[in-house]
Amino acid sequence: MKSFNMRMRESAGWVICNSSGFTLIESMVAMAILATGLLALAGMQSISLTRNVDSTELTRATNLAADMVERIQNNRSNVGQYAIDTNNATPCPQNPVAQPMAKGDCDQWVQLLANPQASGLTNVRGVITVPPVPVGALNVLLNQYPVTVTISWTGATGETKVARPKQITLTTVIAPE
Repeated sequence: MKSFNMRMRESAGWVICNSSGFTLIESMVAMAILATGLLALAGMQSISLTRNVDSTELTRATNLAADMVERIQNNRSNVGQYAIDTNNATPCPQNPVAQPMAKGDCDQWVQLLANPQASGLTNVRGVITVPPVPVGALNVLLNQYPVTVTISWTGATGETKVARPKQITLTTVIAPE
């Protein structure tokens, strides 16, 4: 802060004061600039919090899809058994005697999606698309199956955020042994 120096001199009977320091107007302008910066900072804080929630949801959905791709990769000799839709009345159509691993993988995945505490998402739906036979000339030659895992959910709401449907799709190619 500047020191307040005052020098007086008399000139023809008048006293003239020279002073240095902040005036009231300068102080008010500085406070207005500071307030504008703080308001902008507060606005950016709420936006970053919203984006953080969005990225957390996206990470959880990606992990759910990758989990099922890993399960299919582990049982790749039965890749055709993993056509799953959690919206169906029977999402796991596998025969538990003939395909116990595929049936178990499906049951565990469906339970994980149905539990909001475990998945961290609301209104989750999972769809896995696997053609019964390889599609395409090269895929038939190499015995490769295109596998698509789609996770749909309803995004979280907040003070300034409306719930909206979100979706992630993970596509890969799996070749049985």
